[in-house]
Amino acid sequence: MSRGTALRRLAAHEGRWMVSLGWWVARRRIGVAPGERALGYAGAQAALVYGLTFACVVETVGLGVLLAGKAVVHEVMLFVDVYTVLTVLGLQAAAVTRPHVLGAEVLRLRDGARREIRIPLERIASVRYDLRFTKERDKNGDVAELAVGGQTSVTVELSEPVVAVRLLGQRETLRTVRFHADEARAAVAAVRAAMAARGRTPQGDAAPDGDAVPEAGGAPVRQG
Repeated sequence: MSRGTALRRLAAHEGRWMVSLGWWVARRRIGVAPGERALGYAGAQAALVYGLTFACVVETVGLGVLLAGKAVVHEVMLFVDVYTVLTVLGLQAAAVTRPHVLGAEVLRLRDGARREIRIPLERIASVRYDLRFTKERDKNGDVAELAVGGQTSVTVELSEPVVAVRLLGQRETLRTVRFHADEARAAVAAVRAAMAARGRTPQGDAAPDGDAVPEAGGAPVRQG
């Protein structure tokens, strides 16, 4: 990929989270059509984002006091600090306004303003509640993890692969997608119901005996 293409994609990403701030204030969601179900995932990172925002605001005020006698430096640092605060809030705004979306034919999984993975329901072999801590994986692998707060809670196995595009344009072929949903069990039930409405029965439809509890390395273990 050329440097120009990468810069254009980064600029588009900046534009998306900036737009998300406005939609967040208006309490509206992006790309959720009537009849589609939004599956939120922003709750797991909210405390971290707001804590980081508070720290950035405190830093902005502190630097403003320290640099009060240096006009040019003060203005430059004020711009940088304000932009940093907006960036952090934009992260949360993008997650809130761009939820995962379950339609009649496609499950769209989003990672804020960074990426979107479209999975036709007919290609889903199984979907299950599966709480995991994320871990590093082979970059050439066929698994995508859309983690929030360092964890995923739903695993989707595919009968046929889908092709997804990352932020800078890299294409990857996926057979397993793990993502987080604030109400993970309800999300799993909704996807299964949508598949059943299309005459498909997902594998492993039985509910687990107990919650999946992540152990070191990301692999879940069952309790109960």
